[in-house]
Amino acid sequence: MLTMKDVVRDGHPILRAKVDEVTTIDEQTQKELREMRQFLINSQDEEIAEKYDLRAGVGLAAPQINLNKRMLAVYLTDEDDEPVYDLMLINPKIISHSVQESFLPSGEGCLSVDDDIEGIVHRKKRIKVRALDIDGNEVVIKASGMLSIVLQHELDHLDGILFYDHINKDTPLLPKEGAVPLE
Repeated sequence: MLTMKDVVRDGHPILRAKVDEVTTIDEQTQKELREMRQFLINSQDEEIAEKYDLRAGVGLAAPQINLNKRMLAVYLTDEDDEPVYDLMLINPKIISHSVQESFLPSGEGCLSVDDDIEGIVHRKKRIKVRALDIDGNEVVIKASGMLSIVLQHELDHLDGILFYDHINKDTPLLPKEGAVPLE
């Protein structure tokens, strides 16, 4: 079981590296991806999170657990804690995106960044991602809203980019013209 001890923190070199594509989806890779997904599920369960001191997360990229692999997991639930998006993606890539941007008014956080960093992180409002699922099948995901933001955050991890790299240092709390807040 993955815990916060397995999550590398800001300053670790892998968080600034562009990680390698997965060339073979073997049992080890599938196991790692399933463990990433399970971490997210556990982190959102109050009892388990408290027992193992887990910070809640909705997305996790392989470099965050020190794996040099282009893969990520996303687990987003609704108000009733029912899964809305449950994704395990290998070699994901944005193939198209909207011009319009959106942002989370409260800012973003990251399991690998212990500090609360204030500022608006602008993301594309809509994206289309092509990837392989855990069995090697090609999938195309059209994302908007929270899913779009989470996917872009995790995709950035695969290229060594952290959320705060997107914050305007001079006007961190000022939205770009035309950018819309996510409700």
